[in-house]
Amino acid sequence: MRRLLFLTLPLVWAAPVSAQWRTVSSGTTASLRGLSVVDAQTAWASGSRGTVVRTTDGGNSWQLVAPADAGALDFRSIHARNTRVAHAAATAGRIYRTTDGGATWSLRYQAADTSVFLDAIDFWDDQHGVALGDPMGGRFLLLVTRDGGDTWAEAPAESRPVTVEGEAAFAASGSSLIVDGMRGAWIGSGGKAAHLFRTSDRGATWSITDAPIRQGGAAEGIFSVALAGKSVMVVGGEYTQNDSTRANAAIYAPGRKSWTTPSISPRGYRSGVAAARGGKMLIAVGPGGSDVSDDGGLTWRAFDATGFHAIRASANGVFFATGSDGRIGVYHGSSH
Repeated sequence: MRRLLFLTLPLVWAAPVSAQWRTVSSGTTASLRGLSVVDAQTAWASGSRGTVVRTTDGGNSWQLVAPADAGALDFRSIHARNTRVAHAAATAGRIYRTTDGGATWSLRYQAADTSVFLDAIDFWDDQHGVALGDPMGGRFLLLVTRDGGDTWAEAPAESRPVTVEGEAAFAASGSSLIVDGMRGAWIGSGGKAAHLFRTSDRGATWSITDAPIRQGGAAEGIFSVALAGKSVMVVGGEYTQNDSTRANAAIYAPGRKSWTTPSISPRGYRSGVAAARGGKMLIAVGPGGSDVSDDGGLTWRAFDATGFHAIRASANGVFFATGSDGRIGVYHGSSH
């Protein structure tokens, strides 16, 4: 949601928490909300002032690899296929692509409508991808590519998820949209209503379920979606209330089409969540700190006091997190 662009939140909890993240220098002071982890060695991050950074050594060092002409843009989401190919989505309705590790970029999509606001981008494979934008005409905007991001087109209006007035997606961490397997995807929404949308056919059709997440106000709802084994974990809350634990996390079981809420919730508003160990271990992050769960999201405990916006994990459990002032954290889940 656009209001999140202008909101500044406290970065740490007042109470001390034993540090767990290894913070590293990104070489930038930009606010980093876009994050894509290829593997334990390679990750890309993006954010304000047209910033894109990349690591190929597990986060020890980061290189600034931003598009030369994008300084006025905010890249709230990025998706990387490997060390060389990545797509960065700007809130202002633009998608850039690099195929040489960020040495050069090309503008692959620019919305003709200046009201377009992009929230997230993801890919099923090297050729097929999808980008999510805030609703237009009562339906989410979806952009699709079938040629590796060379060209993008709006999905037919009749195939896009229907929203209620005042419902949208949040661009807090680039994870309000995630793909699932080779044809599935999930969208988490907020504002007037908090819904979880699902497709199993690359967006041709969508189902919808009400989420037991705080909703109704413009600052409330689902902020992040993550696959956790056979379940889907959603986190969020109210982004102006950093310490509120009310209805800020829930677990959805697609097979049973049912929700479970944690018996012990994360300590406050959380903008990002990621899973490892087949979904048993999860870390949720927000400007007020991080929480960890070792039981699939049923109970949470304090993990770190450092504030982050976004989090992703590699297949073998290396977590990366990004935040304000160029902050980046790395944590090896195997040592947990």
